[in-house]
Amino acid sequence: MAKHMRVARGRGAVLIIGATGFIGRFIAEASLESGRPTYLLVRSLLSSSSSKANAINSLQHKGAIVLHGMINEKEAMEKMLRENEIEVVISAVGGRDLKDQVGLVQAIKAVGTIKRFLPSEFGHDVDRADPIEPALTAYKEKRKIRRLIEDLGVPHTYICCNSIAAWPYHDKTHDALPPLDQFQIYGDGSVKAYFVTGNDIGKFTIKIVDDVRTLNKRVHFRPTCNFYDIKELACLWETKIGRTLPRITITENDILLVAAENSMPRSIIAALTHDIFFKGCQVNFKIDGGEDVELSSLYPHESFQTLDGSFTDFAAELNIKSVVK
Repeated sequence: MAKHMRVARGRGAVLIIGATGFIGRFIAEASLESGRPTYLLVRSLLSSSSSKANAINSLQHKGAIVLHGMINEKEAMEKMLRENEIEVVISAVGGRDLKDQVGLVQAIKAVGTIKRFLPSEFGHDVDRADPIEPALTAYKEKRKIRRLIEDLGVPHTYICCNSIAAWPYHDKTHDALPPLDQFQIYGDGSVKAYFVTGNDIGKFTIKIVDDVRTLNKRVHFRPTCNFYDIKELACLWETKIGRTLPRITITENDILLVAAENSMPRSIIAALTHDIFFKGCQVNFKIDGGEDVELSSLYPHESFQTLDGSFTDFAAELNIKSVVK
């Protein structure tokens, strides 16, 4: 408790929404690790036997403080922010809850003491990327939230962290292990992307919220050590497992057909894969100042966990020990 009080005087409390999600958990862990007072907003109707409840219990054990509520209830959120003296709000809600951030933004504006708001982004720059449906609908919702934030003058930062450091299947979730049977190569396999681990997303997000240089900016995660095309990813994985795997080509039409199925979340992932590996949404624009800043320019001495290291960990997880370097 003494440590908590000591930190509380120097660093303001943070409220994290969506802490049970894939990205939200990393952010919550990083916030707790930093020593700052960390609050988690949780729906009251959370089954005690669910994996989400287990995640919350684990974070509570590490010092997180749970608050119950809904972000679309403006008055209740306004009261919660004031009573708990929240200074930073980070939203990592999923697609279904993106619209509900309207009430949250309005509450933040009404309170007037929030120093930074990070809306649910944690992917591509939604003002530049233009994926096909069904992903486009989610991007349009994120754009609306951006415009509301800007119109109301809410202090903010948009986190554009690009791809999760895992194998980019077009029809599976974002935390999938690399394959052991065959590689799916998108088109000619030459379009590159940036890959960032969940731990690094959490770590840098918490650093960013206190950095005046990121106020009202779009922060792009572009680690040069993790800049790969799909063929390079395949070669990297082969060095870990000690053998070559057959490659099959996934055409643009193949991806478009999966996206058109409108089966969730498979179709959204296919639409995003199309945007990354066919349209090059992560690399088809330059970061040249203004409202954009690249993370490595802010913290040149901070290292990223490499994709090479991540693939070594994946091989160990799959019990491929003899060739792990």
